[in-house]
Amino acid sequence: MAVDYAVIIVYLAGMLAMGWWGMRRAKSKSEFLVAGRRLGPWMYSGTMAAIVLGGASTIGGVGLGYQYGLSGAWMVFTIGLGLLALSVFFSARIARLKVYTVSEMLDLRYGGRAGLISGVVMWAYTLMLAVTSTIAYATIFDVLFDMNRTVAIILGGAIVVAYSTLGGMWSITLTDMVQFVVKTIGVLLLLLPIAVIKAGGFSEMKAKLPTEYFDPLGIGGETIFTYVLIYTFGMLIGQDIWQRVFTARTDRTARWGGTVAGTYCLVYAIAGAVIGTAAKVMYPKLPSADAAFATIVKDELPVGVRGLVLAAALAAVMSTSSGALIACATVANNDIWSRLRGAVTRNSGEEHDEVKGNRAFILIMGVAVIAIAIALNNVVEALTVAYNLLVGGLLVPILGGLLWRRGTAAGALAAVSVGGLAVIGLMASYGILANEPVYYGLLSSLAVYVIVSLATKPTDAAVLTAWRERLAGKGSEPTESAPDPVTV
Repeated sequence: MAVDYAVIIVYLAGMLAMGWWGMRRAKSKSEFLVAGRRLGPWMYSGTMAAIVLGGASTIGGVGLGYQYGLSGAWMVFTIGLGLLALSVFFSARIARLKVYTVSEMLDLRYGGRAGLISGVVMWAYTLMLAVTSTIAYATIFDVLFDMNRTVAIILGGAIVVAYSTLGGMWSITLTDMVQFVVKTIGVLLLLLPIAVIKAGGFSEMKAKLPTEYFDPLGIGGETIFTYVLIYTFGMLIGQDIWQRVFTARTDRTARWGGTVAGTYCLVYAIAGAVIGTAAKVMYPKLPSADAAFATIVKDELPVGVRGLVLAAALAAVMSTSSGALIACATVANNDIWSRLRGAVTRNSGEEHDEVKGNRAFILIMGVAVIAIAIALNNVVEALTVAYNLLVGGLLVPILGGLLWRRGTAAGALAAVSVGGLAVIGLMASYGILANEPVYYGLLSSLAVYVIVSLATKPTDAAVLTAWRERLAGKGSEPTESAPDPVTV
């Protein structure tokens, strides 16, 4: 295992080195939060694929393949479909807005009155996403070093917090590119063919497993529909995803680079399901489906290769964790704290160091994420709560703002409030893992949005004109000192 340990240690050291390098580049708010909006198509594709394909897509995707066969690909497949839809239909317009957060987009569209409450919902989503990613370190470090759960979370979380705090989006982009390459080599080029060969090939897999393992819809139609509702639509509106769109050099980069990343996700989904199916042949009675990835890596791969594949799993977790962390900190600082501070310090003449402030928020949010991850045990429930709140509360006002001119600020606020409260109440009634909360929460949000928007005065013509100009790329980028959020 010495060689495997060396591979992991070199990888982790490289992550910290890139954080230090990124710190030297991140001299402005734009550089720190969105990499100066300068990423070209290849770097954009790599970092976008890295952020969406995290520990759940890698370890969880293999686990679903172990449990359901090829139809276990649907969870990650719907993530890829969501990224494709975002890239083809919305990313160019989003990139042209030149904002930093989803809530800023809502302020532009609705006239400055929807940002705070949407910021709170988005902050809760990104926080729980970062927590669930951080918890995954315990599984990986346990396989690597037989490490205590708390120590593993602190070690993995501290490395991510360190390089994210130092260099912001530049550090995260560079580390994501390395993580993208490591995942491609480790999972697609090494683990996938080795797993199939060790299982005896596809003919042997078909002979030893029930036929439903090779049924594309074997996981169930309702489950697939829920995946589409949560993950495909979640990809359209998440701050962690939008913040990567904001890094694109041009709207063309956002469209085509995102399309490449989405296609890569579809391939990754199928690969994970095939690996899990092969693991079912080799280890038919594992205590947990999620143990399939670690077991096949630990028992079937040669020295050195095992370290690289485990580094790939670590890369998957770190990419999602760092992306969620900077999104959480950006929302906390720009959408919540800056508004509250603006209400208190308006016209005081006080100037703020934007990079220093955002760096401090990443550090604070990072410490909070590590603490919550240590205290929390049920990853699936936490992630379900996050996505239910995101889709139930924010999907309708965001897509409504992009697609329906008649939508108003009152309708958006009502949709966020009613949808979010409905999801919370229904989760308490039906259970956190039930499908009904997101179904009914989304329907109630849509109904309220349409009814209230039609019942209230249309959005001011000047606001809509400014919105259309920004969508067309004619507006200017926000200055380093944000405008008073009270008077937007």
